[in-house]
Amino acid sequence: MPKKLVLIITLITLIFAVFIIRVYHLAYKEKEYYLKEARNINEVYVTGSSAPRGRILDINGNILVDNIGVNTIFYHRQSGITLKEELNTAEALAKLTNFEYEYNKSKLKEFYMIKYSDKVDLLITREEYKLYNERKLTSADLEQLKLERITDEMLDNMSDLEKYSSYFYFLMNDGYSYANKCLLSDVSDKVYASIIEANLPGVFGEMEWKRVYLYDDTLKTIFGSISNSLPKEKEHLLSEGYSLTDKVGISGLEEYYEEYLKGEKAIYKVGSNNTLELVSEAKRGNDLVLNIDINIQLEVESIMKEEMLKAKKTANTEFYKESFALVSDPLTGNIKAIAGIRLITNGKDYSFQDVSINVIKNAYTVGSAVKGASMSVGYKEKVIDIGTKITDSCVKLANMPAKCSYRRLGTLNDIQALALSSNYYQFIIALGIMGYDYTYNMKAVATEKHFNTYRRTFAEFGLGTKTEIDLPHESTGLKGSTIAPDLLMNLAIGQYDLYTPVELLQYINTIATSGSRLKLNIMNSIKNDEEVILTNEVKELNKVNLEEKYFERIQEGFNSVMRSGTGYWYVNQNINAAGKTGTSESYIDSDNDGTLESFVLSNTFLMYAPFDNPKYSIVVISPNTSNLDSNSTYRSPVNRLIARRINDFLFSSD
Repeated sequence: MPKKLVLIITLITLIFAVFIIRVYHLAYKEKEYYLKEARNINEVYVTGSSAPRGRILDINGNILVDNIGVNTIFYHRQSGITLKEELNTAEALAKLTNFEYEYNKSKLKEFYMIKYSDKVDLLITREEYKLYNERKLTSADLEQLKLERITDEMLDNMSDLEKYSSYFYFLMNDGYSYANKCLLSDVSDKVYASIIEANLPGVFGEMEWKRVYLYDDTLKTIFGSISNSLPKEKEHLLSEGYSLTDKVGISGLEEYYEEYLKGEKAIYKVGSNNTLELVSEAKRGNDLVLNIDINIQLEVESIMKEEMLKAKKTANTEFYKESFALVSDPLTGNIKAIAGIRLITNGKDYSFQDVSINVIKNAYTVGSAVKGASMSVGYKEKVIDIGTKITDSCVKLANMPAKCSYRRLGTLNDIQALALSSNYYQFIIALGIMGYDYTYNMKAVATEKHFNTYRRTFAEFGLGTKTEIDLPHESTGLKGSTIAPDLLMNLAIGQYDLYTPVELLQYINTIATSGSRLKLNIMNSIKNDEEVILTNEVKELNKVNLEEKYFERIQEGFNSVMRSGTGYWYVNQNINAAGKTGTSESYIDSDNDGTLESFVLSNTFLMYAPFDNPKYSIVVISPNTSNLDSNSTYRSPVNRLIARRINDFLFSSD
């Protein structure tokens, strides 16, 4: 036999041998492995309804937000169950719940069709069945005819038990057949026990989780909300393993830290007869630890509520309804308290509402509080220098009314101008930015470049830009769009652009740190039990482009505000503080008719202390404290009283 043929036969024999050996291994040696893999491919897993979210705690470990388990009844359709059995189960549930849950009247006809299919079939004529057989009518056409021909009288003849059982029947058959259907949530222990003891086919109980707030409404809007199911704008989370029925944070900290707070739901394997086998239990999400000190938070809120109630009993406060207060560590940006309180009055009755989230959403005219940033514009652009003296007066431009300080303040240097809050000093700087030396009744032209000169520096301090606080949907305030020389002067004294309370907090912190703009932090850390998995580190966003010597002048000016200037009565003089007051005038739409008709006064205060080693910074804003259209000259001191008491608390308990 030729060698070549022998080689071919040998090669074929080897191939067949390898094939036979491989088949043997598959059929005998590795049979169980591949059978197991095949079973795994065909296995169906479902999850529990919810998992406990991570808790929210304050800096001292006090629990602010926790979870509470509620009794929940589910239905899981078992293999081979009949329509009659499901109807019986629905009726049993109606009885056990004492007909407490309302049925849907608009869907009652559909239930009648299911319950009395034989009777409903008689509503179709022979001619119509003939047309159906001839394919001139579809099955959908017949179903629609049946629905239309079910009368109110037929429905009235149904018993209450039948009607109320429809509520459960539709819930039992909603969605995928293998999915768990929630029938009842937050039911009493008595009802829960009676349903479980009834041992209805496919019906079982499970603990569902919902949020509980240990300090009532305190910080409620900061904590945020959780949806009952995945909202449309969150459907991108489906690619991350969420389902349409999952709960998810949709605002506040619940939204911002969703990926850490969410828990892991229990997993069940669906058996061959549609029974459920627990694979893994639900796990709580990670705990969110805040920089908030609940003791400071509660005291700040208490002070605000007391002073707001007193203020509403005084003259000219008809438009005053809310105040905001923030406390932070200026050297880290960590927020210790964040309060927004709205006072709602109804005759002699009153209530309070938490509106703390508005510190990042609503913007206000803050007045002279911005003059530290305005002064830095003058220094940077070489319009003024250290010690520049200006005699306070009024600015009168052509075709415009005169603009003045609140009174004639005499000759002032840069520190005195801040201490006594001279508007005229800032007007002269603004004219210098436009390239003018002031003369009476002069003409002036402002450009967008001049406005950007101010806004660029203001943003370096945190005004008119995002603070990057760890809350979603932060506003940057509101910028005026009209370009005019008098409006540039208004911008310099805080009477044009609008700023959020958190922007003011970052601004005063930036002054305290000599120009380091630090990110504001609510979160301190995230923990998995005792293991810290994330820490919110101090983060510098930018450094203000201003020489140190000028920062020292602004700081000294702010210190003079508190020692001998407009902020003297805002603090105990034993506290060596630095700060700035702000008063603004604006029009509001007081009757919600779309027109700005009421002239009001708003108050702002910001500070840090101690001056040489800052520990706390404080911002207090009270919009619309006084009605300037009133014949009375009374002006409510509510903002000052709130600020003074917060100071007394922080530094007396230090």
